[in-house]
Amino acid sequence: MTLIGYLHFRKDPAKVSKSYPLAVVAKAEGAELVYFSPGRVCWEDETIRGMFYEAGRWVERTTRFPDVIYNEGQKLTTQNLQTVQKLRARIPFTSYGVGDKMVVHDKILTAGQFAQYVIPSVEVRTVDEVWALLDRYRDFVLKPIRGRQGNGVLYIQQLVPMHSFCLHEGADKRQVDAEEFRSFIQTRLAGEIHLIQRYINCKTKTGAAYDFRLHVQKDGAARWVVVSIYPRIAAPGQIVSNISNGGYTNYAKPFLQQEFGEQWFEMKRYLEHFSLVLAKHLDDIYGASFDELGIDVGLDEQQKLWLYEVNWKPGAPPTFYLELDVVRNTVHYAMYLAEKHKVR
Repeated sequence: MTLIGYLHFRKDPAKVSKSYPLAVVAKAEGAELVYFSPGRVCWEDETIRGMFYEAGRWVERTTRFPDVIYNEGQKLTTQNLQTVQKLRARIPFTSYGVGDKMVVHDKILTAGQFAQYVIPSVEVRTVDEVWALLDRYRDFVLKPIRGRQGNGVLYIQQLVPMHSFCLHEGADKRQVDAEEFRSFIQTRLAGEIHLIQRYINCKTKTGAAYDFRLHVQKDGAARWVVVSIYPRIAAPGQIVSNISNGGYTNYAKPFLQQEFGEQWFEMKRYLEHFSLVLAKHLDDIYGASFDELGIDVGLDEQQKLWLYEVNWKPGAPPTFYLELDVVRNTVHYAMYLAEKHKVR
């Protein structure tokens, strides 16, 4: 029986939402899941003190090293990082990080094949660097390079170039002069690198900002499959469509029919195809095998597709009852990696 390790920094699996469905689905698929943290690894006898879900509760016991490890991104101490690196050297891991927004941006641009979809972006650290870009971008977005879930995203409009600006953040909107703008940006940049990104005017017929989340995973044969495609629509007056920031979602079909009329099915197929070929391309240019990606895209007024960002570990879709589909793909792909590693 394949033993799947779930490596997480939390010691208690009951506090990790994925642990229960992973354990249940693994058992249903003929595997077993052991939940453990880096500090529970014993190198002397090559065992793990982990948690198993048995008879409705988590039970702690010692077991052998797993055949494959499902891992998540997390901040680790130096000692725990060394443990993870040693485990990775001998046991296949399911997941690899893509890096921050500029890492993805630069890799895709360098490779060339998907460069046309990359939104022009510039890394900025100082007010002067922002100021120097004002001639290039009349309307632009400023956001943290390591930001998540739309937090810290600022939309900036130049009302009269170099003289006044309109700042949009969440539901807040205010006008400032050049001096106030410089002071505001200096405070915003303190201690964190940001990106300036050309603003893409992706809006519904009613004027609401939106984007698409393209969620893809590897299946039990290591093939990329589309888990879901769904729009994320910003709250009235806002530009950030992330659901965690007040946005909402809808089923793809009625949304596409509403926005694209008779071309809705062609647009759906286009988004599906794009997600699959980009995922395969990212495997190639990173020299890694990713297991799951959340690809965020938008369409401008000419219906040109733009790539906002690529997310590692995007999580289950917020609706549509697809949670078990995501977990099942995770388990199947882990079992594939375990079997592939045994054959070597």
